[in-house]
Amino acid sequence: MLFLVFLLACLCAGMTGYLFPTGEWYKRLDKPSWTPPNWAFPVVWTTLYLFMAIAGARVAAIGGPGATTALAFWALQIAANTLWTPTVFGQHRLRLGLGVIGLLWLAVLGATIAHWNVSTLAGILFLPYLAWVSVAAALNAALVRLNPSKR
Repeated sequence: MLFLVFLLACLCAGMTGYLFPTGEWYKRLDKPSWTPPNWAFPVVWTTLYLFMAIAGARVAAIGGPGATTALAFWALQIAANTLWTPTVFGQHRLRLGLGVIGLLWLAVLGATIAHWNVSTLAGILFLPYLAWVSVAAALNAALVRLNPSKR
């Protein structure tokens, strides 16, 4: 049951991708050569959301010292995750999106460490997420740099 609660939170965050698709605006942006292909995004995010849900449910089930901190970081990262897509793809605010993804990166780092302190497996499940958000933050920064006249 715990897993379903965390999975539902992830599904709600993931729905922002359907509510605010990349669209023509994104297609017209100058992008770095290392931009992942469009098909990679839903595959990666589906996997990451499953890992997040498993990690959160595991920490919630274990409880004990450190679980409250880990779950607070879990909540912070999913909130920042949910906010980034409408900021960038809904409002076309690349610079503001960079601030949001900076917060997201810090929240994911905190969640990784805090989850690891409760359950090594839960912490390991956050590592691919930290790596992907690092790539996404670098991509967001590159979009700001390559598209200075865009909102």
